[in-house]
Amino acid sequence: MSLFSGTISILENAMNYSSMKQKVISQNIANVDTPNYKAKDVSFRSSLQMAVNAQFEGRRTDSRHFNFQGNAGSGAPVKIRNAAYNHNGNGVDLDKEMADLATNQIYYNALTERINGKFNTIQTVIKGGK
Repeated sequence: MSLFSGTISILENAMNYSSMKQKVISQNIANVDTPNYKAKDVSFRSSLQMAVNAQFEGRRTDSRHFNFQGNAGSGAPVKIRNAAYNHNGNGVDLDKEMADLATNQIYYNALTERINGKFNTIQTVIKGGK
């Protein structure tokens, strides 16, 4: 029986996704004036699939069970967007990147609040409700 029923690890995976997305958005913004740079994006679906594979791969109870498809350690599921917004072939839309940055920050803040709530609950239980 898991002490946290998997909630902490799920929140951790979500925070890892948000951190990866933050890095990709930052790279896009940093390369806004780089000629022929194509904007990158993090695929939530691929990130989710990697997290599910990592979560359940260790739970095979019998060698006759099928393996999950995919590799949990294959790295960041980053895809390149092939649109050109500038005359120099650059594919970064600064307004979109800034909106994505704000959305990701709100998402990350919500995750940190949730994980803090989990730890505060555990601390309250340990202290006996005091």
